[in-house]
Amino acid sequence: QAQLVESGGGVVQPGGSLRLSCTAASGFSLDNYAIGWFRQAPGNEREGVAVISSGSVVSFFAGSVKDRFTISRDDAKNTVYLQMNNLKPEDTAVYYCAADSKTIRSSSWTLIGRYDYWGQGTHVTVSS
Repeated sequence: QAQLVESGGGVVQPGGSLRLSCTAASGFSLDNYAIGWFRQAPGNEREGVAVISSGSVVSFFAGSVKDRFTISRDDAKNTVYLQMNNLKPEDTAVYYCAADSKTIRSSSWTLIGRYDYWGQGTHVTVSS
């Protein structure tokens, strides 16, 4: 059973930046998986934020974070990053990473059920 681990969350002021990391425990390789980032705010459903394909061929973003967030992966470090800039209070949520063994598509990457493995989440709070 793969275990994904998120890190990098914290408290930041509006306009600030954070970089989240997603890695895998127990020798599990992320190389052949698309990795998505999702978030869930209190009282809200989990929503897709960004995804990057295996080999960094394609990436997709939610409209609310496009032009503020970037996603990248370093397969040598078995890590996927979510760089979040110009953070807003509405970005406050628990952020999760998830691994998908299938080809990602713009029309379906946000579907939670397609992902094979999930992490436990890291908290991000944007507040002055």
